[in-house]
Amino acid sequence: MEKVYTKNAPDAIGPYSQAMKVGSLLFTSGQIAINPVTGSVEADTIEAQTEQVCKNLCAVLEAAGTSIDKVVKTTCFLADMGDFAAFNGVYGNYFVGKPARSCVAVKTLPKNVLVEVEVIAEMEYRFQLANDYVKVSALASRLDPF
Repeated sequence: MEKVYTKNAPDAIGPYSQAMKVGSLLFTSGQIAINPVTGSVEADTIEAQTEQVCKNLCAVLEAAGTSIDKVVKTTCFLADMGDFAAFNGVYGNYFVGKPARSCVAVKTLPKNVLVEVEVIAEMEYRFQLANDYVKVSALASRLDPF
């Protein structure tokens, strides 16, 4: 296992990591709409908060060496299911690959935000060959060519 940290996403506000690499998968902690530069929740609409959450997730994914295109599952928490359509409007701009998803309404989220999202993503492996890096999908690296 390997912990993932980037200053381009909010610091954890409890005893946990931004993400963990385990084998060929990355598991992120839930991201809320904290601006990593200021450490504050600045957005007050579901659309603006979802935008910040997705930017935070992209930063964690990038720091881990993967991307939003490699996300296989999301878990989404909304403070109000009445925000579902507006949330989907922003979410759909980022998760164009349409990963598997669960979306639930919860009573309260940290810092009283409107949305929290966590993801599971496939990792890419990088091999160095003659001073060039080659990306190989984690799944492809397990295939037996014989």
